Order: sequence, then structure tokens, then C-alpha cells
Amino acid sequence: MPIYFNSAPVDFPFQFDSIGNNWDQEPTMRPNGFPVYHYLQTQEGSGILTIDGQHYTIGENQGVLLAPGIPHAYRSVSGKWITLFATFSGSLSPYFSALFGSSHLLFFENEKAATIRKLIDQAVLHHQETPVDSQLLSQECYQVILQFTGGLQVNPSKQPAWEKYIRPVLASIHTRYMEDLTADALSREVFVTPQYLSRLFSRYLGCSVYEYLTKFRLSKAKELLVSHRGRKIQDIAQDVGYTDASHFVLMFRKMTGMTPSEFRKIN
Repeated sequence: MPIYFNSAPVDFPFQFDSIGNNWDQEPTMRPNGFPVYHYLQTQEGSGILTIDGQHYTIGENQGVLLAPGIPHAYRSVSGKWITLFATFSGSLSPYFSALFGSSHLLFFENEKAATIRKLIDQAVLHHQETPVDSQLLSQECYQVILQFTGGLQVNPSKQPAWEKYIRPVLASIHTRYMEDLTADALSREVFVTPQYLSRLFSRYLGCSVYEYLTKFRLSKAKELLVSHRGRKIQDIAQDVGYTDASHFVLMFRKMTGMTPSEFRKIN
């Protein structure tokens, strides 16, 4: 039951903040809602969503899009409830409410839900690739959002230097993030200076090598916090390359606005 969190800088218009499928859904209560738009769909079994005092059953091949900040809870009707989900961010996220309308929840079923499931399953597979193609995932995120809105079409294009310099460095970060990586060492791997590599990262990703590495490490930490709930925070810090747990907590809070423990509680 995989779950993945966004590890790319937020400079693409549409991004999956988190995504997963084949998830053995546990009872969830969010008295303050979720901070971003959240889509939840049943794969097997059925669940009950409670919102504004109303109860809604989400059966197989049915899904719901929840607006940010709306208090809600959901649980299995009986037995195992398997779900897929996606949450959404990106540089255009302030305009999502205009795209999705004023309703704080939208339901989808039948062919529409089947299409959304196919798109999310495909994006989950692409999250498993090394390195992750953030531009492709942004495009796939947009295709999911199209199912909610029926809107415009975009076609983000790749730049030639991406394959030659950026992709190999991303591959190193994505497979060795737990090591003591530096911009100097990564630049030597692609036979360029650290300054040139920094300019490339700034041009294509809108951030420095250090910022990308930090964000990727924290995205992996999010995965571990959710999938290994019994593991201590200091152990997870070491798993993602932080020898100092207090520095890990500081960086996590700086990037997410909450501590690792707080993040674990709402996910």
C-alpha cells in the first residue's frame, strides 16, 4: 500500500502533495479539516464520510473531493476498506476553489471515478521511478484535476539540459538521500562546477541543490511517519540523512508548518 509525498519544489502549476493506492484505510478524524484539497476513492469495501453532521457512504468506484479546512471524519462501514487518494498543491493552488466551485465536497462515480482511478494508479507508478519526473507528474496531476473541472489543456515541455545534467543528479539524490551528500560531490558526478549545477537547478527547478535535497528528504520522512507509526522520530531522522534529530524537527517544521508528531496525527 504505497504512499508518496511531493519532493519537487512548488514551482509547477499542479502537483500531487501526496498520492497513494491500495491503502488499508484506518478510521480518520480531522476536526480542523485537511490543509489542501483531498480526493478519496474506494477501491474495495465501503466507507462512511461524516461532514456537517451528514453521513455519506462511499462505495466501490465512488470518490469524493474535499475542500481544505472542512471538518470531517471517515471510517469503514464494516471490515476492510481499501482506498486510493490524492491531495493537490502547486503554484496555482490559490485558484483551485475557483476551478472546483463553491461546494466543499464533490462526488464522483461510475466512468468518471474509473478514469480518476486509472490516472492516479498511473501517477503512483511514476512516483516509483528513479529519478521522479516532476514535470510528467505535474502534467498527470493536471489530468486528474481536469476530471474535477473539465477545463483547459496544458502541455509542459522538457528542456534539453534536463536529461544531461539534472536527471543524473536527481537519481543520486533519490537513491542516496540518506548519505552525507553535498552540492560539490553531486556536481563532480556530472563533471560540472557547483556554481553551474546551482544555476541549472535554479533555472529548471527554482531552487538550489541543497533546497531540493532537503525537500526530498522531508518527503521521505513524511512517508515513514505515516507508514511506520511505531518508529521513533529520531530514528526516522537518521533514516533520511539527519544525524541531529533536533535539526530534523526544525527543518520539518520550517518546511511544513508543523512538527513531525503533528504531521503524523493528521495523516
